[in-house]
Amino acid sequence: MPAKSNIDVFNHDVLKWGGYIYTTNMQLSSRMATQRTIDIILETGCFANRSVLDMGCGDGYYTSRFWDLGKLRSMTGVDAAAQAIKAANANKADRPIKFIVGDAHDLPWADNSFDVVMIQSILHHDDHPEDMIREAFRLAPVILIHEPNGNNPGLKVIEKLSPYHRAHREKSFTSLQFNRWIKENSGEPVYRKFAGFVPMFCHDWIALLTKRIEPIIEKTPFLRDLACSVVVLVVKKTGRT
Repeated sequence: MPAKSNIDVFNHDVLKWGGYIYTTNMQLSSRMATQRTIDIILETGCFANRSVLDMGCGDGYYTSRFWDLGKLRSMTGVDAAAQAIKAANANKADRPIKFIVGDAHDLPWADNSFDVVMIQSILHHDDHPEDMIREAFRLAPVILIHEPNGNNPGLKVIEKLSPYHRAHREKSFTSLQFNRWIKENSGEPVYRKFAGFVPMFCHDWIALLTKRIEPIIEKTPFLRDLACSVVVLVVKKTGRT
């Protein structure tokens, strides 16, 4: 199981805010950043008519929006934080999404039970992210990874100084680290996109300024690899080692 402290901080967030702070508050930067995440994940085209497992689904905010917009055949969300799953079930309305409590390192489904496993912004909270990737490969032939961009030096500074990032044990991983984990699991990246430039929890004027610059950053080779906030990867199993 993940470390108890890793789970407790997210249970505490849900009890305090009714969900996670970046999905429940009305701060402009959070709205901009979460919407960019939704957009870039949908752009991969991974969801239509497929069964999807959202591994580390949290409070279900994103899970429900992907169900609404992605034309999925079925959607399941799993998370180790019981309060987050409680919130997800309470907020899903009539959507036919299954939310369950579970350890993403060791899940109860048989091999290849899903078409796609999505690992969205959970690896950077985990002490053993490579084990979560291995489990995702066991459960589906395609995995979609969305994570903070570990190539971004500014993000490394934020992880050390921000009280929120420190409390949530946040870290980030470089492209080289992801490539190694993927290769170790006989996978191959077929899609990679660096995107986003609006920092979470910043003043509105900073959010507006960085949003104006964002398209330029995303389109500029090399700069986007180092300056964008997040990366999205689509990975397929090849069977080669």
